[in-house]
Amino acid sequence: MSTFVPSGKNIPRNWFVIDAGELIVGRVATEAARLLMGKHKTTYTPYIDMGDHVIIINADKVRLTGKKEDQKLYRYHSGYPGGLREVAAKRMRQTRPFKILEEAVSGMLPKSKLGKQMYRKLNVYAGPQHPHQAQMPQALSL
Repeated sequence: MSTFVPSGKNIPRNWFVIDAGELIVGRVATEAARLLMGKHKTTYTPYIDMGDHVIIINADKVRLTGKKEDQKLYRYHSGYPGGLREVAAKRMRQTRPFKILEEAVSGMLPKSKLGKQMYRKLNVYAGPQHPHQAQMPQALSL
């Protein structure tokens, strides 16, 4: 009997909805990253994108523990000299609340082409509505 090795073709992909209202950022992000990588499947293979699509709603109501709301900084660089920008978590929540969860999930995915491919299957929305009803996503409770 030979070992089954999955190929990259014909991978069944499901859609999941996670309601992040009043949940902690890290708890939501770890579950989303696990689903995006496909680690919950028995056919998980590290070098193939086996994961499912993940929709996260109510990202504006997600919680940060401790003093992170005031102390945590999100950094990015414009590419020009002196182009380092820092945004506090409190300001990020006011301007782009979905970005908090996107940054947390992307930090938990592989830093490669495969990780970018997995990240493309993530959809984060600040409110309770999302435009993916046609995919019939399954609600996931955490």
